[in-house]
Amino acid sequence: MKKLKTLILFLLLSLFSFATHNRAGEITYRQISELTYEITLITYTYTPSAANESRDKLPIDWGDDNNELIPRIQQIYLPDDYTKNIYKAKHTFPGPGVYRIVMEDPNRNANIENIPASVNVVFSVATILKIDMSIGFNTTPVLTNPPLDKALVGQVFIHNPGAYDAEGDSLSYKLTECRQDNGDPIPGYTYPESSNRFYVDAITGDMVWDSPVKKGKYNAAMLIEEWRDGVKIGKVLRDMQIEVYENDDKKPYLEPLKDYCILAGDSIAFDVIAHDPDSDKLQMTASGGPFLVNNPASYIPVVNDSISYSKYHFVWNTYCSNVRKQPYQAVFKVKEEKDTALVDFKSSRITVVSPAPENLLLTPSFNTIDITFDPCPCSQAVAYDIYRKQSPSGWNPSSCELGVPSYVGFEKIAHLDGYTNTHYLDNNNGNGLEQGYEYCYRVVALFKDKAESYASEEICTLLEIGYPLITKVSVNKTDKFNGEMNIAWSKYTDFDTIQFPGPYMYHIYRTEGFAGDNLELIDSTMSKNDTTYLDKKLNTTEKAYSYSIKMYNNTNGKKTLIGKPQLASSHFLNIESGDNKLLLKIKKNIPWIFDTMIIYRKTFTESTFDSIAFTTELTYLDSNLENEKEYCYYIKAKGHYTPDLLSYSLFNYSQKVCATPIDTVPPCAPKFTIESYCDDFYNLVSWKQTKTCLNDVKFYNIYYSPTINGELEKIYSTSDNIDTAFQHNPELSIAGCYTVTAVDSFQNESSKKEKICIDNCAYYKLPNIFTPNADS
Repeated sequence: MKKLKTLILFLLLSLFSFATHNRAGEITYRQISELTYEITLITYTYTPSAANESRDKLPIDWGDDNNELIPRIQQIYLPDDYTKNIYKAKHTFPGPGVYRIVMEDPNRNANIENIPASVNVVFSVATILKIDMSIGFNTTPVLTNPPLDKALVGQVFIHNPGAYDAEGDSLSYKLTECRQDNGDPIPGYTYPESSNRFYVDAITGDMVWDSPVKKGKYNAAMLIEEWRDGVKIGKVLRDMQIEVYENDDKKPYLEPLKDYCILAGDSIAFDVIAHDPDSDKLQMTASGGPFLVNNPASYIPVVNDSISYSKYHFVWNTYCSNVRKQPYQAVFKVKEEKDTALVDFKSSRITVVSPAPENLLLTPSFNTIDITFDPCPCSQAVAYDIYRKQSPSGWNPSSCELGVPSYVGFEKIAHLDGYTNTHYLDNNNGNGLEQGYEYCYRVVALFKDKAESYASEEICTLLEIGYPLITKVSVNKTDKFNGEMNIAWSKYTDFDTIQFPGPYMYHIYRTEGFAGDNLELIDSTMSKNDTTYLDKKLNTTEKAYSYSIKMYNNTNGKKTLIGKPQLASSHFLNIESGDNKLLLKIKKNIPWIFDTMIIYRKTFTESTFDSIAFTTELTYLDSNLENEKEYCYYIKAKGHYTPDLLSYSLFNYSQKVCATPIDTVPPCAPKFTIESYCDDFYNLVSWKQTKTCLNDVKFYNIYYSPTINGELEKIYSTSDNIDTAFQHNPELSIAGCYTVTAVDSFQNESSKKEKICIDNCAYYKLPNIFTPNADS
């Protein structure tokens, strides 16, 4: 195969005198089957060159130790002495891998300003092909704008390749060097000289030259890199020639364009307007993804024969088939009719978004909510994400807010695979939903390329209320053995008294915790008007309790349940200790809506509780406390049912809890150094602490290991925080590893992560005269 490549190059080099012709080019490919690809090589050559006709075949190195001459299938003659040559060939690769496909052809045209001796430099373009079944089929983006632009000295030049990826892969762009033999960078190549800067916009693909300083021919190259799921899956190199002229005319300019997000099925329309400062006649063209799809956009002149002004109307009627994660880029180019070097580019990025799933329906039960919705209007959706929030969000998404952004306050609770998988039972991962909240949901459809639809309409519901209404589950007495809970409920009257004539009775059920599992009947009442109960001999110090009240009709001794019962828990207070602070947390499961809570505290010197704070949250941080002193708390929680159920507020108390602030935060680790004194066989460990951290330090510990991987053992502790050095005399070797930690008055110790290791002292005895060639 190497012999074939050598022969090909020899044949091409024999045409050297006719070969000063290559101006621009690129290689793209299309996947046909798992291992078979069709490549398209496009070159732009200097028309007067005799090599245009002789290059009916060009060499391709497939990157798998195979080389081939591929045929030219089309030749197109363009203005300004450009010829477009199209070559195509198919190739089957041996297996998965990364292949570098390279074409090299002698030679570039002469007198390129930024390529030394350009007429002797081979022209080369390449593309990277990655075959990986895990990423699926892949075809490179198509470059819809030919590299035929010219520039003017002192004026900003812009070129955009108009890259369109039919599979919706993400594209990025960057500047690179032009290439020679084997696709290597050209020695001595420099980027075109500019008065300001020469760069490629990584997102839009605009190659910007701001601004040329000298007329002549220049070559520049950009890499178009292709990404899927964050993985680079290929790249295409475009090499182009830019001819710079001198002209006193000013270039035309396009008015800025916006980016858009459009609902699939809707139409997008906007005007593209160009002006010319010198009142010259203009020509406008358009390229990019919207013009290449099955339902292409149209581009209609509105004002096209005016001097100094041109206006086109862009219209695109979108469909579900256009939905994808990556935006489509519509690229617009305006140029002066009399001077093709006077051009301007602008682009608009258009994201086509799927409509949201519709008809979201919520069916609540006592502690679950059943969710159903219609399949996405775009049938290529492959999955759905379900989001939940406690309380309405009031969020009205903008046109480019896709899915459900995190700042809205929703959490994703489910992912459903499959287009028709549109049902989900929300039971809070088997723990049951807490009552007392209005639960709000949104659904988002997902697509194969990770595109998201708009979020569905927000639908909210309460859990099924149940009857009778529990109004109080309040700690009456805090005690480990003789604690008391005060339970109350409202009378249930809204039922069919003909079907259930009475008499009536309530059964009272209780369980530990919040979930309502293992409810046990603890008592019953024989009157509909008996709606309070005092539950005694409980461990209210350490446990929360939940209650359910069931109402029965007891006609002729036959008990029949009326309605569905509720579950309501006590408000249980937990306290976490910190340095000079205590964090109070309330846990509950109540069928009414929580409003606020008042925090009551009794210090170690006080005999009664006093209110210290009022909050709408379920946590409260009590700070500026004294460490190692006890503080006691309880909370009074206020809540309510909706006015149509109950008109008054509900008040419930937690148990009383005492806790002590404790310093659990270690002090800052000191900065330390090790200095070896070899003659005296000791190491000096020195450290220092910042002023802000010094007050938190009581003493220091010094740790040592004789080996790098050995366990560090404490060898010394200072008696105070004043000492800042320690002399260590190792027994066997001066080598070893050290670390120094700081310890506070609560025995919190800083990290031992940082250590310093030193080597053994080495002694050398060298003569003061020696002979390098050992001849004495």
